[in-house]
Amino acid sequence: MSSGTITVTDGTQIWYKDWGPRDAQPVVFHHGWPLSADDWDAQMMFFLSKDYRVIAHDRRGHGRSSQTESGNEMDTYAADVAALAKHLDLRNAIHVGHSTGGGEVARYVARHGGGRVAKAVLIGAVPPIMVKSETNPGGLPIEVFDGFRAAFLANRAQFFRDVPAGPFYGYNRPGATASEGVIANWWRQGMMGGAKAHYDCIKAFSETDFTEDLKKIEVPVLVMHGDDDQIVPYADSAPLSVKLLKHGTLKTYAGLPHGLCTTHPDVINPDLLAFFRS
Repeated sequence: MSSGTITVTDGTQIWYKDWGPRDAQPVVFHHGWPLSADDWDAQMMFFLSKDYRVIAHDRRGHGRSSQTESGNEMDTYAADVAALAKHLDLRNAIHVGHSTGGGEVARYVARHGGGRVAKAVLIGAVPPIMVKSETNPGGLPIEVFDGFRAAFLANRAQFFRDVPAGPFYGYNRPGATASEGVIANWWRQGMMGGAKAHYDCIKAFSETDFTEDLKKIEVPVLVMHGDDDQIVPYADSAPLSVKLLKHGTLKTYAGLPHGLCTTHPDVINPDLLAFFRS
């Protein structure tokens, strides 16, 4: 099957795409907020051509999955992934998460991945924790995320235009050449999802502490991050995550933005392939 849905325990339908040979090593892609499986087009097509089985799902409340009122938090996101992995009987899988999807990967691998996961990749990912606190002094103040919520409630459609047109892809930097197609595709994916789920997910990606998840992960993990990431600041994420992982490797990209998988697939895809094959 090239695409389909599964129904999880609370009745939510999770939509997914599943391409490539069923006996090939599976690579599962986990998208960021407020996007969908389509955000991985440049990676899915590349790894399909390298004879991998490539899978990506729309997180609950996002894309073509159910527009959920409840369960829009990391424990349930990870449980949904576990249900999908069981449904597809995934073994020896590599899980790749961007941004919020990186948090989802960390929680899934730590809690549900035993016996099913070979490796993991966190790209521009939210772990260990984004929000500032006494124990995380380098984090972003809660007011930043309150600002996200206010802009979202005031005009979600405009907010979902401003984020990709500006900081997400670094298009607000001097000399940057913005792609209207990339901006429109971000908007399209975002507006497919449910407002309640998207609103709740802001708390999920900013306030969830993944410290213990990272410590529990036994498999090799590649942590990739652009040092000009304006959404998930580099210094408080990637280097701290690598310190917590048992088998973590840090790959830093000078000058690259948060949405580096879309803006620089020519850089990211070969590095992923090298890690997959290592």
